[in-house]
Amino acid sequence: MSGGGVRNPEPVVPRPGVPRPVVPELFAGLCDDAAMFPPGNLPAERAVPAHRGHRASWYAPLVGPFLVGAAQLAAVGRAGDPGPVVLVLPGGPETLGPALAAAQAAGLRVVGAELACGPGGHPVEAVKALDAMLPELPAAGVVEIPRDQDLEAALDAVADSRHRAKLRTGGTVAEAFPSVDELARFVRGCVARGLPFKCTAGLHRAVRHTDPRTGFTHHGFLNILAATYAALDGADPARVRSVLDERDGRVLAAQLRRLSDHQVHSVREMFTAYGTCDIAEPLHDLAALGLIAHHDSTEPA
Repeated sequence: MSGGGVRNPEPVVPRPGVPRPVVPELFAGLCDDAAMFPPGNLPAERAVPAHRGHRASWYAPLVGPFLVGAAQLAAVGRAGDPGPVVLVLPGGPETLGPALAAAQAAGLRVVGAELACGPGGHPVEAVKALDAMLPELPAAGVVEIPRDQDLEAALDAVADSRHRAKLRTGGTVAEAFPSVDELARFVRGCVARGLPFKCTAGLHRAVRHTDPRTGFTHHGFLNILAATYAALDGADPARVRSVLDERDGRVLAAQLRRLSDHQVHSVREMFTAYGTCDIAEPLHDLAALGLIAHHDSTEPA
């Protein structure tokens, strides 16, 4: 998930007669709110009001559901209603039932779950658990693809279901970051199967960069959007890798501006969302590149 603490931007009240701004479809619902997850680790009493503020702000269409771990459910319930929540369960299929019960006890409205396979587990078991326990939820589940298993077989298991795939794209140690080649194989594998996917962790900024503090090289969410289009357009593996490796935000922004409405829709049907600990970070980057703006400013409120 993206780093840094949530800056809790205040909602902007549009002036009379000024139309509300529109978040371009390319970014609508792109940023799932992972404020309570590392490295942000915001407590519920701050994260829940901040999420409500995001939902009431001018950039609200950018913001996806509130992500909650099993250990956080009671605290989130005490902090008030955050709106739709998605459970994030790294412990594996056996944790899904207890988490759903705990969420119900906390009075939370669960709309989906992101389920890892658990130690030694396989995506098939995660798919079966989601099918058994989430039949009535409005959103499909998400299955995290283990990086130590055969990628093609793992993607096949999820592609045979109604659920999405998820790749962990970073973390708090260098080994948590997949290479450009690994990420390219994941993106191309999902596109080849028509398998929607999301990413989580490490996507701190819009564009690929090296963090001067940690020395970690982070993937960019604009790179992944552009690489998804490249894969959909039939680009060869080298081209997809090149797009993921691009470090000039202006180049990526120009590529994405050229997409037609149909192309935008196709890209977002595939790359559905990513988790960020700080909604202000993607908002700031998109504004700086001229890809999203309030009616009288290119800066987030």
